[in-house]
Amino acid sequence: MAFLHPPCSSPTSQTTSRLPFTPLITASSHLSSTQKPTQLSNWVSEFRSKSLNLVLSGALTLGLSLSGVGPAEAKVGVNKPELLPKEFSPVIDVAGFLSDGQEKRLAQEIDNIEKDTGFKLRVLAQNYPDTPGLAIKDFWQVDDRTIVFVADPTFGNILNFNVGASIDLDVPRSFWSRLAGKYGNIFYWKEKGEDGAIEAAVMAISSCLKEPVGSDNCSEVK
Repeated sequence: MAFLHPPCSSPTSQTTSRLPFTPLITASSHLSSTQKPTQLSNWVSEFRSKSLNLVLSGALTLGLSLSGVGPAEAKVGVNKPELLPKEFSPVIDVAGFLSDGQEKRLAQEIDNIEKDTGFKLRVLAQNYPDTPGLAIKDFWQVDDRTIVFVADPTFGNILNFNVGASIDLDVPRSFWSRLAGKYGNIFYWKEKGEDGAIEAAVMAISSCLKEPVGSDNCSEVK
């Protein structure tokens, strides 16, 4: 069974979680062949509320780990709606990583993604604990067709993702770890800047989501 944990400081680390709760190490891999799918469905429902609130309250994607650290070590939750913009935007940069022009370009690309695929990408740039935290859940109407991309260099790897369950059906889970490994590692964003890492990740996500769904879609991080 996979557990919730805060991101670690390794340069190649990343956190990825599912909205609703669908772990990187999927629970189905731990069920025997005789157990029915409804058991997994019940398990998902049981953890959905808790995991979503943990993830968004810190806006750190306190996601899923290969190491099995328990939720007791999760960062203290944050809920600061005063840090939200007055008007809706798919990009919230409370850390000041992006220029106005970059924000506009990213917002346009995100709008194109939603028109072309029906999936919603939302970007939050932050330095924990300076984050709107849980407030983004209602502000963005986060659902199972939403990717919440949190750019936060606090723990080394700057790329963190919360992936909705519907997207999880179309995008291989390995894509998110490969994306974080390529553009989120500390060497990359130290050289290219936080803004460079964010822009590269958004374009890679856009390219992936627009690929036809198949056995080899999103096999490359572009």
